[in-house]
Amino acid sequence: MISLVSRAAVVAGVLLSLSARAQMGDPTKVNVKVTPVANGVSMIEGANGFAGGNVAVTVGDDGVFVIDDELAPLTPKLKAALATLSKKPVRFVVNTHWHIDHTGGNPAMAAAGAVIIAQENVRKRLGVDQVREFMGKKMTFPALAPAALPVVTFTDDVTLHLNGDEVHVIHVPPAHTDGDSIVHFKKANVIHTGDTVVGGFPLVDVESGGAFDGFIGAADKVLALADDHTKIIPGHGPIMSRADVATFRQMLIEVRDRVEKLMVAKKTVEEAKAAKPLADLEPKWGKDFVHGDFLIDTVYKTHALPAPADKGHGKRRGK
Repeated sequence: MISLVSRAAVVAGVLLSLSARAQMGDPTKVNVKVTPVANGVSMIEGANGFAGGNVAVTVGDDGVFVIDDELAPLTPKLKAALATLSKKPVRFVVNTHWHIDHTGGNPAMAAAGAVIIAQENVRKRLGVDQVREFMGKKMTFPALAPAALPVVTFTDDVTLHLNGDEVHVIHVPPAHTDGDSIVHFKKANVIHTGDTVVGGFPLVDVESGGAFDGFIGAADKVLALADDHTKIIPGHGPIMSRADVATFRQMLIEVRDRVEKLMVAKKTVEEAKAAKPLADLEPKWGKDFVHGDFLIDTVYKTHALPAPADKGHGKRRGK
């Protein structure tokens, strides 16, 4: 049986469990697998350990197009997996955000000639050292070399016309970070969400400009683009349906409303944690490293209470 290895996390999304750290020290212990998704789009993920964020790839006459490129130690295995799909070079790589479990392959991909594309805040963050504190420990993530940075950046969105598809890369309001993008393969009817949609409680990287409410907005955007046949590749975890994203969104609404009620009552964050407002959600959604208390912290830090005048009219974003 494949052992479960917690995915990368720090406040920046990249603190690994001890078992995963050991595997990253010996990349031969982590493999990747390729799964067909729909209409020429495939997903590459860790098969027996943590390889990084889910990779989406499409191949065709125009070459290989990749969404995210995992942790750096897995780059040789990622490239080998890509070679099973096409012998053509990788032409473009989109980074859905800056975290190293989604951008670790940038140096090798760029050196091989790939053009890296990302929202402008991704380049800004990858271009400087990032210092993060998680559970009392400080970690530094060094800046990437200039050659490994995104060379094409955008503010709101960009469209690529590749391999017979129209691929729309869309910046969403700050959620996981301030540089989050989702990627819509229009013809293939596939959406890659980056870490704006995951299988558990979301990680808000507050120090990277993330905000809890942004996850609701991102889920709304995905739902607006999807239909009942859309295949949705989350940042981590198995392929989702539109219904799965709707369930994720409903959980976010429950979290927001419950924690907001405590905020309105002027409870401190410690008092809110003691009240255990998310206890019934924990068994399903808190199985990964983001537990209820951690999420309450980030809601308190980033959720803006509605103006008093809005309360009587029921005008709430996300309802």
